Amino acid sequence: MNNHLLTAALAGAERGWHVFPLRPGDKRPALHGETSCPLTGQCAGGHRKWEDRATTDPDRIRRAWSQGAYNVGIATGPSGLVVVDLDMPKPNSSTGTPCGVTTFKALCKRAGQAVPTTYRTRTPSGGHHLYFTAPGGTRLTNTAGKLGELIDTRAWGGYVVAAGSTTPAGSYVVADPAPVAPLPEWLYALLTARQESRALTAAPEAPKGPAYATAALKAETANVATAQEGVRNATLIRAARALGRFVASGALTRAAVEDALNGAGLASGLRESECQAAITSALNWSIAHNPGRAA
Repeated sequence: MNNHLLTAALAGAERGWHVFPLRPGDKRPALHGETSCPLTGQCAGGHRKWEDRATTDPDRIRRAWSQGAYNVGIATGPSGLVVVDLDMPKPNSSTGTPCGVTTFKALCKRAGQAVPTTYRTRTPSGGHHLYFTAPGGTRLTNTAGKLGELIDTRAWGGYVVAAGSTTPAGSYVVADPAPVAPLPEWLYALLTARQESRALTAAPEAPKGPAYATAALKAETANVATAQEGVRNATLIRAARALGRFVASGALTRAAVEDALNGAGLASGLRESECQAAITSALNWSIAHNPGRAA
């Protein structure tokens, strides 16, 4: 048994966090899956996933961690937590892509809010996990990119790796031991804002053209329409550059692309002038970099 991992698991339980074992040196749950469930013990009445089996019982925790050097997972939903995951760009990301920490700071600044002081851990990659207590009477679920690029959240249906756990990339460590703060109201509002209608209203009518081109147009405009403040302009530019090659090849008309992207940009909250400038510049760049394809 690795005593420091047991200590980390017990420390989490003392805070009221529901913990469960992760594979040694890994981020994946160590518990059996549904297909291999023995339907005995805790699963006698049917398979129970890691979220259901996570516990604050110190005796169960000691028994579990006596069987191996398991990393520690925290089931965020049962623990009453919302964890904001600020990730780092992947190695193949575009040069200059901001990290989640930078994007989150910009998000706070635009909202006129200070970066919240709360319990925070640092991941092996250099990212950060900000822990918040979930508002009472709510059941938030996980999000990916809703607050901004490289910003995810973990709530019901999700988990985070606790400080003290180690992977081949390094260790999870406490970056700020401050008390866990309540989820700020302005963040809650952003997480619960409905965006489906914006995506639908911005979806263009299918223009005449190859199926692959019209599918790309629909996907890119939906991405733009649902982009969050802080990444809207960059998302619009990326979409225009991606669709520009279809204009250059003759698969889509420039007018159809401009109309669709302009509507999506407006739906995301950008101004008409911002949309037009970004779309024109990005399409010109893309068409210029795809020479000889025009039909």
